[in-house]
Amino acid sequence: MRGGPGIRAFAGTPESPSLNVQPLLRLAGPIRGVRFPIVLAMALSACGGGPGELPEPRPLVIQSGARLMVTDMVRQREIYDEVNHLLQVIAQDPSFLIDARPESRDVYPWETLEVVPDTARVQYQRTAPDLRGTYEIYAFLHLMRDEGRVEEFLPDAVGANDWEYEQAVMEKVADSWLLGRAVFDLAPYFLMDEVIYAYEAGLLDALLLNRRPVEFAEAREAWLAANPAADQEFRTWYRETFDREPPGPPTDG
Repeated sequence: MRGGPGIRAFAGTPESPSLNVQPLLRLAGPIRGVRFPIVLAMALSACGGGPGELPEPRPLVIQSGARLMVTDMVRQREIYDEVNHLLQVIAQDPSFLIDARPESRDVYPWETLEVVPDTARVQYQRTAPDLRGTYEIYAFLHLMRDEGRVEEFLPDAVGANDWEYEQAVMEKVADSWLLGRAVFDLAPYFLMDEVIYAYEAGLLDALLLNRRPVEFAEAREAWLAANPAADQEFRTWYRETFDREPPGPPTDG
């Protein structure tokens, strides 16, 4: 799995035919909850006829003090375009429904996913409405697999097994959340911040395999066989980064 890319975003205006800001605003939940930096980005871009220069992405700092800074200029635009496209499809395609609902528990996106014909349901913590767009993307990409539309949205994952597909989906999820956190000033949320820190450290596979050791037992066994020290390296990084014990069954070594 590749390391995570740096992020910046490209904000257009509702009047611009080439850039549609409205779907990206859904990363922040209901419009009444849109945060001021997003509105500012829209205003900046509205001053010109085309793409404008946006402020530098802000560094992220979590409770442990671990910092994360994203800087890749080329990848920034790519991720904006990808996320914006996915959210446009989710909002505008009438052939399916992504039903994202707030609930009282802290949950990763995979914990409540339910896919039935034409519909994917997912839940997110009601006190963190900024999660909605990212969790919708997770549910949407899984629904597209059931609908036979993987090639449209994850062409590199055509024919992937369950673990390989989850890797591809979670990379997009991490991209989305990192974009929102670093550029659109979405509120921190510890479960998804864990995901993006692991992603940027090149350890997203390790995190997923430790968070879901039963579901992906075969993949975890292959991962450990290929690099027997990988789990201990992950667990050391996790303790240093988050100042708490890592998830998953510990291995000897």
